[in-house]
Amino acid sequence: MTQTKFKRLFLLLISLTLYTQSTIASTTLKSRILILGDSLSAAYGIPYEQGWVALAQKEIDDKAIITNASISGETTVGGLQSLPGHLERVQPDVVVIELGANDGLRGFPLPGIKNNLQALVDLSKQANAKVVLLGIHIPPNYGKRYTEGFYQNFLNIAEQNELEFVPFMLDGVALKSELMQSDRLHPNADGQPIILNNVLPAITRALDELHAD
Repeated sequence: MTQTKFKRLFLLLISLTLYTQSTIASTTLKSRILILGDSLSAAYGIPYEQGWVALAQKEIDDKAIITNASISGETTVGGLQSLPGHLERVQPDVVVIELGANDGLRGFPLPGIKNNLQALVDLSKQANAKVVLLGIHIPPNYGKRYTEGFYQNFLNIAEQNELEFVPFMLDGVALKSELMQSDRLHPNADGQPIILNNVLPAITRALDELHAD
């Protein structure tokens, strides 16, 4: 091998090493976000890349990696069963809790919903993660007492635990038929950017808190 070829090979190896190290460092420095949700975060009925979670990843791609563990039909009970495994696998810096809607739609007892939400918060905090809680309303046909009590659970959990809180993730979407699918429960693709605008500021604040600590 000539000296010139050796120098070229040496420089190529150095460049590849530096590039690899830079790529690894860039990935390592990104915060990890775990989203634990139901169909509202699983892009139900629309292409996944049009859902608010995929849109959020594009917005914060330079500073965070999102793992979306959302499952259509998921409840707070199911979330409690799966969260420990997700925490161990992902080791998130931020956990976004978007659960409870299916509990309410099935008429589950309100104290149980609250206890489960609190347990989700506790598990996340024990894993040293910041928590973002997404609030949701259920239809009024469940009765005033139940619907108000259901939403109060979210308010209480957010206040008692001093969480980043989105009062109503479907604000500006839920009451507009043109932004909802035919079932009137799930937003369509046009509603997803609005959900993103509702949710992303709270996630961004949680990320900022990480760097401030």
